[in-house]
Amino acid sequence: MSDQLRLWVVLIEPRTPGNIGTAARAIKNFGLSGLVLVDPPTAATAGEARAFAGQAREDVLPAAETASLDAVVDRFHTIGTTATLPVRGDDHVRTPATTPTALCDSLASTVGDVAVVFGRERDGLTNAELALMDEVCTIPADPTYPVLNLGQAVTVMAYALRPLLADAPHARGPPTPLADPAATQQLYTYLQQLVELVEPKEHKRAKTGRMLRRIFGRAHLTAGEVATLTGVIRRSIAAVRD
Repeated sequence: MSDQLRLWVVLIEPRTPGNIGTAARAIKNFGLSGLVLVDPPTAATAGEARAFAGQAREDVLPAAETASLDAVVDRFHTIGTTATLPVRGDDHVRTPATTPTALCDSLASTVGDVAVVFGRERDGLTNAELALMDEVCTIPADPTYPVLNLGQAVTVMAYALRPLLADAPHARGPPTPLADPAATQQLYTYLQQLVELVEPKEHKRAKTGRMLRRIFGRAHLTAGEVATLTGVIRRSIAAVRD
């Protein structure tokens, strides 16, 4: 893994080619690594998308990858981006949510592949999709109309995170490589298995698992930390079963 942070934009089921092109342009404007499309429409990177992409039609747009959401979760540290909505404090699907500014601070010394994930134009990310994310971020907006156009949201996030990709992105501390996302997903699997064993109330098990995922997601775990935690949890599972 090279000693840098690589930021990617992931669009889930985008249906407006202009938004895809705008996202590609924002990626090129602010120096992000690339675009990944989950279940895009036919010819997603042609026509209107090219018209909105500007110079990104030459590189970012034609290089856009397609992947399943599961593949994205296995490959990247994921940050689900949502509108600012009133939620309960104990709702671990959508909270706690960070802001782009706070996210920039927390990732300042991190290296690895991070995906900023956006949902559909009409209704964003589903709760099931958000439950798969390592972190959740909202763009502060006026509460009377907090919902941004998809292309605008990508541009705002790319601009906000641009300082992480400057010439000296790790000036605030030594680089901290993120754990391999697939290994982190395995940790979450074991965590959920442990919760299933020790939580007697069935209706609390999924909620507790999501809460633990959010806690560890915000910690930006290293490979060594994930390996140690996985070992501890596996031994805990074995002890409980015995």
